[in-house]
Amino acid sequence: MAQFDLLVTGGQVHRPEGGLEGADVGILDGRIAAIGDLSSAEATERLDATGLAVLPGVIDTQVHFREPGMEHKVDLETGTRSAALGGVTSLFEMPNTVPATITAEALAWKVERAAGRVWTDVAFYMGGVPANADHLADIEWVEGCCGIKVFHGSSTGKMLCADPADVARVFASGGRRISLHSEADEVLTARKHIAEEAGEPHAHPVWRNVESAVRSTRRLLELAEAAERPVHILHITTAEEMELLAAARARRGTHMVTVEVTPQHLTLAAPDCYDAMGTRAQMNPPVREARHRDALWAALESGVVDVIGSDHAPHTLEEKARPYPASPSGMPGVQTVVPIMLDHVAAGRLSLDRFVELTATTAARIWKIEGKGPIHIGRDADLTLVDLAAKRELRDDWIGSRAGWTPFAGQTVTGWPMATLVRGHVVMRDGELQGTPIGQPLRFARV
Repeated sequence: MAQFDLLVTGGQVHRPEGGLEGADVGILDGRIAAIGDLSSAEATERLDATGLAVLPGVIDTQVHFREPGMEHKVDLETGTRSAALGGVTSLFEMPNTVPATITAEALAWKVERAAGRVWTDVAFYMGGVPANADHLADIEWVEGCCGIKVFHGSSTGKMLCADPADVARVFASGGRRISLHSEADEVLTARKHIAEEAGEPHAHPVWRNVESAVRSTRRLLELAEAAERPVHILHITTAEEMELLAAARARRGTHMVTVEVTPQHLTLAAPDCYDAMGTRAQMNPPVREARHRDALWAALESGVVDVIGSDHAPHTLEEKARPYPASPSGMPGVQTVVPIMLDHVAAGRLSLDRFVELTATTAARIWKIEGKGPIHIGRDADLTLVDLAAKRELRDDWIGSRAGWTPFAGQTVTGWPMATLVRGHVVMRDGELQGTPIGQPLRFARV
C-alpha cells in the first residue's frame, strides 16, 4: 500500500495538457509522487480539496520587498507572508534596495537573510548598472540569482542605466535573460515639469507618456537583437509597444523576447483610477487610458504576453499621501494577483488554462526553474488551491504585507486562494498561515 507524507484529496487537478479532472495528489519528500485515485493509500497528513481547483503553484516574477534599507514598507518575511496568503509559491525579488543588489556579496546577503524567514521559495535579481556592466558574466550565476534587471528609466531607488552605451555593455556581459524596466529617461527628465506644475496624479501618464515607453522599448529591442541577448520586458502599458513586441517576437523567436503585464494595468484605467484612488493608483509605468488596457488584453489573447507579474512595490499610506509628484510610485500586489486574475477568469476574459500559463507554467519554462511548472510526477509539490466560485471582498485588513493596503480595496471578486503548498508543506490554509517559514532559494538549469 502506497505511503505518502501528504495526500491532497478530492480536488479538480489541472492537467498538463489543460483542463481539470478529479484526482488525488500524493506527495512524498516534497515532490509529487502520484496523481489519480489514491483512496486506498496511506498518508501522514490529508488535505481535503473537495470543491477546489488544484493548480500549479503560482510564480510571481516581479516583486519589490525593500530589504535592505526600506523595511518599514515591507521586508522578506512580511512580503512572502503576503504572497503565501495570496496563493503564491515562488517569487523573483528586485534589486532596487538600499544598498542596491549589484554585487555577488549583496545578493548572498539577501539569500542569507531569507533563510528561515521566507514563506515561499524565492530568487533575487542582480541589478545591471554602469558600475558592474562589464562584470555581470562573473556574477550572474551566483546562488539564488534569477537573472539581471536593468532600469532604463528612473523609478524607485538609484539603479538607473539610461545611456544606451551602458545598456549595450550590460547586454554584452553574460548570457542570462535580462529583465527591463522600459521608459526613456531623457523623456521623463524633459517632461518632469508637467507633473510638478500639475501637482495631482492625473498628470502621471501625461508626464510618463506613451512616447517615453515606446522610444525605450524600441531602443532596448534593437540593442538586445544586436547583442543576441534574450530579454524580458516588464509591465508593458501601451498599445504601441505591443505592436513592437509582436514584431520582435516574430523576427527573433518568442524565447528571445518575452513580455509581462500586471493585474493593475489589465484592471484599472485612467482617468477613473486617479479619480477614485489618487496617488494610490500611481505606479511606474503608469496606468493609462482604456484603449491601452484593451490592447494589453488583445496581446494577452493573441499570445504576445507570456507572464503576469504583480510588480508588488509597496509604500506606506503616509508616504502615498504626500502631494504629487513627491508621492512615491508603486502599490502592493503580490497578495491580490490570484484573486484579481481569477475574477477575470470568472468574467470570461481569459480561460483557466491561460491563467495557469500566465501565472505559473510559462515562467517556470522561460527561466528554467528546476522542479517547478505543471503538475507532474517528480516535480516539486508546489500547489495553489483555489475556490473558483467563492466571492470575497478585497480588504486592506486582509493584506499581510507591512504596508497594509491594496488598491483594490472594496472590490468584490469571484475566485479565491484557499491553500498554498510549497514543496509539499501547507503554508496557508483557509486564510491562515501554517507552521513556520520554509522557503528556499530557487534553482535554475543552465541548459
